[in-house]
Order: sequence, then C-alpha cells, then structure tokens
Amino acid sequence: MNPSIDALDARILATLATDGRLPLSELARRVGLSSPSVTDRVRRLESDGVIRRYAAQLDLASLGYPLMALVRLRPVPGRLREVEALLQRTPECIECDKVTGEDCFVARVVLRSVQHLDEVLEGFADIAETNSALIKSTPVALRLPPLR
Repeated sequence: MNPSIDALDARILATLATDGRLPLSELARRVGLSSPSVTDRVRRLESDGVIRRYAAQLDLASLGYPLMALVRLRPVPGRLREVEALLQRTPECIECDKVTGEDCFVARVVLRSVQHLDEVLEGFADIAETNSALIKSTPVALRLPPLR
C-alpha cells in the first residue's frame, strides 16, 4: 500500500475510475471536498504517478470486433524477440503480458470472426506455438485493487 494514499485519495481514485471525464467540481462534490482541495489531490496523484493516464472505455463490438481471444504464445527457440516485435506490430493485439511458465506471452486479441483469428495466428506460425481461447464473457472487468 502506498502510504501517501489516504481514504480521501482512495475515494477520488474510485470515482475517477468510474468516470475519468468528471469535472473537478463534480468530483469535489461527490467526495465531499472543495474544488481546490480535489484539484490539488488529483495533481499530486498525477505527479506521483498514481494516475498515469485517462482513457475511454470502448465498445469493441460497436467498432466491428464482436470476438476477443486470449492467445498464449511459446516462441520457437531463439525467436522470442521476433515474437515480441510481431505482437507489438499486430493491431488486433490490444494487450499482451510477458509471463512465466511454458508460454512466454499471453495476448488479448480482438477479432471480427473466427476466420480472422486464423489470419492473425498465421503470422506467428513459423516463430511460435500458439494456443487460443475465445472469450465468452468477462465476469470481472478490469477494476481497481483494494486501496485501503
């Protein structure tokens, strides 16, 4: 736990996580502080690196990507950096973690169809073994960890 995060900071972070476009005056009202106090706290949280960025949460299906898959990749010996570079260049890969265990990468890939998955994976055929799973639902969406 970051000792500089108090209960008010935790409320500010939770509120901003729900709506990052909230005007500071409304944020202040919701957390029970004055606008100048909330502004100072938000600026401190930003300068301390606690808040790194603000982002829009997009409806991927509305953008033409009704499917998502988790793809585990195990590079062929000597091809790890090549696999990582290809993952970075693959626009359908919206998130990727380098992990421990038998697989080196776990990527989240957005797709227009199951055939699209085959097309994306084809690019990795010579440099990595892949194992994919279509995501049916997300019972726990990205959320804040316990702050206090």
